[in-house]
Parts: sequence; C-alpha cells; structure tokens
Amino acid sequence: MSEDSGTSAGAAPGGPAGPGHPVVPRGSAARGDPAERADLPATGDAGFPFRVGLGYDAHRFAPGRALVLGGVRLREHDGLLGHSDADVLVHAIMDALLGAAGLEDIGHYFPDSDPAFAGADSMALLDAVVVLVRDRGWRPVNIDAVVICEEPRIAPHRAAMRRRLAAALGVEIGSIGIRGTTTEGMGFTGRREGIAAQAVALIARTIQKKVSLQ
Repeated sequence: MSEDSGTSAGAAPGGPAGPGHPVVPRGSAARGDPAERADLPATGDAGFPFRVGLGYDAHRFAPGRALVLGGVRLREHDGLLGHSDADVLVHAIMDALLGAAGLEDIGHYFPDSDPAFAGADSMALLDAVVVLVRDRGWRPVNIDAVVICEEPRIAPHRAAMRRRLAAALGVEIGSIGIRGTTTEGMGFTGRREGIAAQAVALIARTIQKKVSLQ
C-alpha cells in the first residue's frame, strides 16, 4: 500500500535515515516491544526451513521530487509522493520480508505520522527490516520483484538496483530479480499517474527447530 494509506517509511529518531544513522523502527526489539524480542521463536510454522512473503506498494507522481527506485536515483524531477523518499520498489520488498517473517507491515514500524521518519532513505529502512527479520531467526534468500509503470524504463537501471539490493540483503546479485512491465494504458499506472511494485521474498531459518513427526 502507499504511504498515504499508512504504509510509509522514514528516518531514525533525531535525524534523517541514511548512512551513519541507524534506524530504530517503532515497536522493534530495540524499543523493548516484547512481541518482537529476538529470543522469541518464529511462529506460524512447524519448523519448516523456508517461508515466503508478498509485498505491494504504490505511489503517485509528484513534481519537484527526485525519483528513486531500488535505491537508485533515476532523475531529479517527477518523482513519487511519500513521507520518505517514496522508493516504491524498496517498500514492496520490505513488506514482503516482514510478511514472510510473520511481522507487521512497514506502516507499523515506520508510520507516516511520525516526523522522525520524514524524508528517509528507504535503503536505510530496508537495513532495519533485515535486522528485524534476522532477530526473528530468519535470513533473506532471494527477491523477485516487478515494477509496474509506463515510464521510466526499468531495464537500463536494473543492474544498479540489483547491486544495491543484494548488498543490503546480504545475498548474491543473482538472488535479486527485478523486471519492469506496463499495463498498456490501463489503470492509474497506464494513465502515468504513478508507479506500483510487487515483490516476493524467500527467507530461510537461521535458528534450527526440532520437528516432531508424532
């Protein structure tokens, strides 16, 4: 969902999110929420080693803002409207990872009602999400994502996006799939009103659990 509907991202309290400014999500283990404590086991499965999550985000275009997708600055104009840098691709990936780990969505951890999260670098928020996922006993394995828009073209920027995302998630570049597609003039993306993104995340267990077959 878009940040306008509550799924938003942002900066660390007391300063902008970015290099050298660690992000502390609201409700995270770092803020003492017992529901997110690292010593609690991941729930909702029977000890299986993998889980899958699905993420979606959409933002409308806005003049006077830079366009950032997948952590890559594509242009200095006609960007996306949002509380943070409105990186729709990174937001979809964040929600996919959180969903796979059985956690809340990004609007819970980085609410757009909190001024501390204004103008954030979404890659810093992704770093914080990876910490949340790892604290629950999981690690990212691979991402497959689709960016839905009439423009800009995604292909010329795909390699740079894959490098940035792979580094943030601690995986090989080959574990990051990004594609661009259009809706051939249909819907809000077809009318060039904004950009949407969908992502699927696979995560693997890092804390082994015994599985009883009885």
